[in-house]
Amino acid sequence: MKAMGMTEEEISRPLIAVANSANEYIPGHIHLDKIGEAVKAGVRAAGGTPLEFCTIGVCDGLAMGHGGMRYSLASRELIADSVETMLEAHPLDGLVLIPNCDKIVPGMLMAALRLNIPAVVISGGPMMAGRFRDEPVDLVGVFEGVGRVTSGAMTEQDLRELEECACPGCGSCAGMFTANSMNCLTEALGLGLPGNGTIPAVQAARIRLAKTAGMKAMELVEKDIRPRDIATLDAFRNAIAVDMALGCSTNTVLHVPAVAHEAEISITLDLFEEISAKTPHICSLSPAGPNRLEDLDRAGGVSAVLKQLVEKGLADPKVLTVTGEKLGKNLATVKVLDSEVIRPLDNPYSPVGGIAIMRGNLAPDGAVVKQSAVDPKMLKNSGPARIFDSEEIAVASILDGSIKPGDIVVIRYEGPRGGPGMREMLNPTSALAGMGLDRSVALITDGRFSGGTRGAAIGHVSPEAAHGGTIALIREGDEISIDIPGKSINVNLSDAELNRRRAEWNPPAPSITRGYLARYAAVVSSAAQGAIVK
Repeated sequence: MKAMGMTEEEISRPLIAVANSANEYIPGHIHLDKIGEAVKAGVRAAGGTPLEFCTIGVCDGLAMGHGGMRYSLASRELIADSVETMLEAHPLDGLVLIPNCDKIVPGMLMAALRLNIPAVVISGGPMMAGRFRDEPVDLVGVFEGVGRVTSGAMTEQDLRELEECACPGCGSCAGMFTANSMNCLTEALGLGLPGNGTIPAVQAARIRLAKTAGMKAMELVEKDIRPRDIATLDAFRNAIAVDMALGCSTNTVLHVPAVAHEAEISITLDLFEEISAKTPHICSLSPAGPNRLEDLDRAGGVSAVLKQLVEKGLADPKVLTVTGEKLGKNLATVKVLDSEVIRPLDNPYSPVGGIAIMRGNLAPDGAVVKQSAVDPKMLKNSGPARIFDSEEIAVASILDGSIKPGDIVVIRYEGPRGGPGMREMLNPTSALAGMGLDRSVALITDGRFSGGTRGAAIGHVSPEAAHGGTIALIREGDEISIDIPGKSINVNLSDAELNRRRAEWNPPAPSITRGYLARYAAVVSSAAQGAIVK
């Protein structure tokens, strides 16, 4: 430490690790160096000595649609392991974690609960929405624009113009996609300060919040308040209730169980379904609706949503938070400032939550759909299966016009093991939306979807094809029945026929046989268990 120029006084103070995912690859992380400086200023202001290190981070927007997406979900484990390694190798007194994008947030939460030293999370905040011909836009509009150009609904010049303005600056993409979902749930869980999920990346309030996070880390050390004191089962239930009220990404169903696992708490798909059934969906945020995170922040943010849930007995106010206070005290003066953005619970967009868990012979262990983003006429649907054994083949067929209204696209061998890595399917869902097929074509996969996906997109089908799940057995033209309100998904085949096909099925050879993904495929669990590495 002396070799690094540290004085005796600095060494004698509480030492606070600052785990930062800043890099020059990701729009959501390009500004995290400034967040890190603010955090360190807060630590020093409170009498501590900050020591910063960095982790990797994958941008799903840049990884989308090619082999790189296989590394996105798998990077969650690397991030958790790297933070654990640094803090176990160099034990410090406290920890501030600075994530912002999809897998970095849960990876850092997993590390915090695994290490269980006083810790606070401060995200980099959401990107502002862009403006395209006086309409708000975000990243998903660009992906959908590719399909619109293909269908003739948009020119290439229009798409280039959209590309220039859709993502106007730093921050996590401007909708209730996975990154912002997880940043909001971090706040709801109590491990992030009020405002963590919604204060825009470019506002001075974000810098002030980062300084406060540094100071709070010192307070948590002094009071010996640790992550597992905060992230209890009741706190996880609060987070899932906020998930349902906001209409968050289906990826939360992967990440919340994985985070809870590090706290030795079991979160099952049944718990998501239980809480969804009684929690109204009260915020209509992109991609399901017109509002963005900046609108939610202006309306009162996650705290205002929690206030309503607490008042109706749908969230527990007695849980502890990183403010050092119980949730109820944090919410004492909170109000909803725009009831169009955050609706009252008695006037919701839907009486049930934004996510539904589905089961049936096609998904005996469960599947997930963002029901808040499904067109009403697609809530019940049946049609012939169009089978694709990879995302790339499916996208090519969608764009060349081979998929017709009423078809049900099935993309398989994209699960945690089969992918390997469980790729997001924003390319095919965006292509369907851009070509005007999202209200007539359903998509089913053992992979997963971006939080930016809308339409009848059912993912996480478990068991996955690589494990010999039913999705591996269906054939071109088989009739599939979907009933989202009834929570069922079935292929119209007898048990005898499925058993006959199962006896004939042979697992394909692994697509990747060396390197990190090969090791990941060997040890990753089912999506129904959060794709936890065991």
